Amino acid sequence: MQIDLTEAQRSAQANFREYVADRITPIANELDRKEHIPAELIRDLGSSGYLGGLVPEKFGGQGMDALTWGLLCEEIGRASASLVSLLTVHSMVIQALTRWGSDEQKSNWLPRLATGEIIAAFGLSEPDVGSDAAHCQTEATPDGEDLLLNGEKRWISFGQVADLFLVFGSIDGQSTALLVESNSDGLRRAPISNMLGFRSAMLASLQFDNCRVPASNVVGRPGFGFSHVGGAALDHGRFCIAWGALGLIEACIAASMEYAESREQFGAPLMDHQLIKAMTADMLVRARASRLLCCNAARLKERGTPSLIMETSIAKYFSSRAAVQVALDAVQIHGANGCSEDYPVGRYLRDAKVFEIIEGSNQIQQIIIAKYGQQERVKDRIQTTSRDEADG
Repeated sequence: MQIDLTEAQRSAQANFREYVADRITPIANELDRKEHIPAELIRDLGSSGYLGGLVPEKFGGQGMDALTWGLLCEEIGRASASLVSLLTVHSMVIQALTRWGSDEQKSNWLPRLATGEIIAAFGLSEPDVGSDAAHCQTEATPDGEDLLLNGEKRWISFGQVADLFLVFGSIDGQSTALLVESNSDGLRRAPISNMLGFRSAMLASLQFDNCRVPASNVVGRPGFGFSHVGGAALDHGRFCIAWGALGLIEACIAASMEYAESREQFGAPLMDHQLIKAMTADMLVRARASRLLCCNAARLKERGTPSLIMETSIAKYFSSRAAVQVALDAVQIHGANGCSEDYPVGRYLRDAKVFEIIEGSNQIQQIIIAKYGQQERVKDRIQTTSRDEADG
């Protein structure tokens, strides 16, 4: 589906597509099997300006608009969901610092995040705390000019290689976000492998044992951790995931149509069979609907419209669900071949399921969307009553 793009956005999209086709797609299956992203590829993403896409230009970044950033996530998502995860967590920290960081924090970290000199990761989930992330058990205790951090974070994308973590915990019972460098005393990290999907996202668990962190590394202020700093970062994360899921959908469609056009069954190409046409039609409709929702979220993000948080949740919810169904159909079209490592659709299915879980599970999105619907009904009733009273 074509969408209205400026000349600059069309040029950027073409560059993204060429970059992904040349540097990522040919090795994506191998990266998944090895559960690893080479350091040189991460450096290349940085030197190409993609890791700093959302860093303001005054700090050395690209200052991309929301739609251009979405197009980048989509193109990366066509090849590797794991690399979408890198863009997501790295830029979530960038967004948190840009909005809530002090001038000193911005000038210290943003230029290095822009070039990929350092890689950032997002430390929210814990062994016993997932969706109820506002009640993290990690605690920071004041100790002079420092904080002593104790607790554990788990399922941290690129936690094996990140240089900087945005970690959420509490200080005197107040939710707090703070920056923790990977070489901090008292921080240990352990790799997590054999995941269902996102296998090359180099997940890790982080153990903080009296980890000493400067008090100046608090982002925002105590009490603002999850509600403000985390909220802004998670909203951005859902935006990235929605576009990445769209890219995966497009990859599934391309792989399925190519396979169905070349494979013959019962004396005719698979694509000529009515059932395959029906599955393909459903794929295309889901792709179009996902794209429209993602573009709407991008439009509202650029305008700063208050409803953008809800519309981003809707885009993430729909696109990730659509990605799972499209990937299921892609595997079905490929038959037994779809269950082997010789074709990428099996990887797409595993990755699609993870899209439904990360940056706020789809069940959490359902709760948020339903509450929004109720609030809108209340507003409509108030407005109707007010009009009736004015007319009366």
